[in-house]
Amino acid sequence: MTTMEEKLSAFERLLTIMDELRTKCPWDKKQTMESLRHLTIEEVYELGDAILNNQQEEVKKELGDILLHIVFYARIASETNAYDIADVINVVCEKLIYRHPHIYGDVKVEDEAEVSRNWEQLKLKEGKTSVLEGVPVSLPALVKSMRIQEKARAAGFDWEKKDQVWEKVEEEMNEFKVEIEKNDIVKAEQEFGDLMFSLVNYARFMKINPEEALERTNKKFISRFRYLEDSARANGQNLSEMNLEQMDVYWNEAKAKGL
Repeated sequence: MTTMEEKLSAFERLLTIMDELRTKCPWDKKQTMESLRHLTIEEVYELGDAILNNQQEEVKKELGDILLHIVFYARIASETNAYDIADVINVVCEKLIYRHPHIYGDVKVEDEAEVSRNWEQLKLKEGKTSVLEGVPVSLPALVKSMRIQEKARAAGFDWEKKDQVWEKVEEEMNEFKVEIEKNDIVKAEQEFGDLMFSLVNYARFMKINPEEALERTNKKFISRFRYLEDSARANGQNLSEMNLEQMDVYWNEAKAKGL
């Protein structure tokens, strides 16, 4: 393991390189926070992919890319004397100390749930008007629903037992079916949203991350479908000319291979 001195030296090296790129590289000189934003979002998704695939070398690289972006934003801000990387680091350090009174103060906690409740209460004392205020508006809907429910739970608004949540799932499923039978697509869409929200809620009670679960299913489908395409091609077949029964042969082969 590297020493603290080596870690600080590595961080100083990154800051020096960033300063040099910002003053000497034509591309880096042109960048703004707005131009970097979509690239940062892309890097976060690439990190997520690497984590799901358990590719630690890729995780390391993507963490480096994200760290570079953080340093880049701070460097841009420093040019107008708004703040610099030291301010960024000190702000998060102060926040962590303030929101962990059970570590840096005399508050006693029993478990993780109590830590979360204290965290949300402290955020409200900082001037936030709602525990849901910290949920980014632009989050993907599935992730957002999970975060909304987690924050509501931290405020004490939650079901007591998972069986109650499952009853809600069944209730929403029945309401969805009713609107489908009526062929009322507008109301069916509303009920489908309610159904998904309740399923996310149940997943949370089961300690399943719905975003990760769905992404793993996406990857599994892609793997099997590509096997289907490749196998059909190898046998001189065209998917557009095959029926579902013929496709299922290759699909089941893919499943048998563990794809």
